[in-house]
Amino acid sequence: MSRLSRSGWPARGLRALAAGALLAVAAGSAHAGLFDDEEARKAILDLRAKVEQADKATATRDAELAEQIAQLRRSVLELNATIEQLRSELARMRGVDEQLQRDVAELQRRQKDVQQGIDERLRRMEPQKVMLDGREFLAEPDETRQYGEAVGVLRQGDFAGAVAAFSSFQRRWPASGYAPTALYWLGNAQYGKRDYKDAIVSFRALVAGTPDHPRVPEALLSIANCQIELKDNKAARRTLEELIKTHPSSEAAAAAKQRIGGLK
Repeated sequence: MSRLSRSGWPARGLRALAAGALLAVAAGSAHAGLFDDEEARKAILDLRAKVEQADKATATRDAELAEQIAQLRRSVLELNATIEQLRSELARMRGVDEQLQRDVAELQRRQKDVQQGIDERLRRMEPQKVMLDGREFLAEPDETRQYGEAVGVLRQGDFAGAVAAFSSFQRRWPASGYAPTALYWLGNAQYGKRDYKDAIVSFRALVAGTPDHPRVPEALLSIANCQIELKDNKAARRTLEELIKTHPSSEAAAAAKQRIGGLK
């Protein structure tokens, strides 16, 4: 018969009960340890998943940022290329503008030269004021030129050429302001040729056409000289008397007074 413990339970039963209790405790502890490890593994896995997810997200963002940066770089390069192109175009346009300014300046200069040439030709064509023998009148450039050429021929002593030149002038410019003086020089050229009758006609035309002309006293004296050369002293006397009467204070009249005393 088994010995009883102080509590009344058999000793063997107590040991069995204690052993069971220990096993239960150990089993509980082991179960608790297994539970803790599982939770830790789950937490680690979750954290690892989150880290991997975060890495993927970061990689995705990095890739997107890299693409954006690359795009920005391409945009910057394109912008720089556009700027350079615009600079080149601006430089070219400046060059074109400068060339246009030079062309415009050259055209303006040519236009000015052409205008000056036109104005000069117009001035040459327009009548100009002329003062001759105390009289002012308008004369066309060709009129003045032809008269000057005729006077030049007479000064050279070419009486025949002067007669032709002044005769041509009279035909072309019959109403010219030069006409009275041209008649006077025509008469002198004819006198130089000893064409006394023709000279008298020219001098008389001057006296009759413009009796108040300053050359009239000299023309009358020249007529008298022609008449003397023609041996017509009576006519010469009459002409000299006419001169003294109509132009008594002229130098020609003084010469006429001396000349008339020598006529027979």
